[in-house]
Amino acid sequence: METRKTNTETTLRTIKYDMQTAQKMDRIALKLGRPKRLVFVQMVDYFHRSKKDPLDVNDELLKNTLLKQHKDYIGFIRTQENDLLIPTKREVDRMIRNQKQIVDFFNGLDKHNKVMLGAQQEVFNAVNKHNEILSGTSAAVKEISDKLEAKQQLKKKFLYILENYIRSREAFGMMTPAREKEELIRHTRKQIDLL
Repeated sequence: METRKTNTETTLRTIKYDMQTAQKMDRIALKLGRPKRLVFVQMVDYFHRSKKDPLDVNDELLKNTLLKQHKDYIGFIRTQENDLLIPTKREVDRMIRNQKQIVDFFNGLDKHNKVMLGAQQEVFNAVNKHNEILSGTSAAVKEISDKLEAKQQLKKKFLYILENYIRSREAFGMMTPAREKEELIRHTRKQIDLL
């Protein structure tokens, strides 16, 4: 359905296609409210300008890249959790139990024995000092835990943005204006910037 102008007349070309394709073309033209010839010309212009392959309907490269980066990020977080956070918390809990047993032991000794009281006071001071260190360690573990939780929230928000982008992108048809696609990209980037 290509038109070629010569002098003052228009020469029309025809393209033959099967009935199923004709029905699809009719639906597209009806949906857009334009004549089939205009829709065809706009389709040709779109693919010519965008250099897009009509067979590539899902932007698979973008999806695969985002999924790979997401898996790498999750793997890193899990490694940190297994190698650092869980063992540290286990050791801190064990040290707290041991210190409590030591304090309970010394509290049960004869309080009238001055030698024992002096030794007990020294141990008590050491326990207090150790508890301060443990308190600092607990604060550090809590800070790491909070950061991991914040990363988990960030991951959930990013997945929501990604899924929203993919759903919107897949909803686009062949006739979706470039302006809408650019608006989707701009909106998605703005959401990521707000994370």
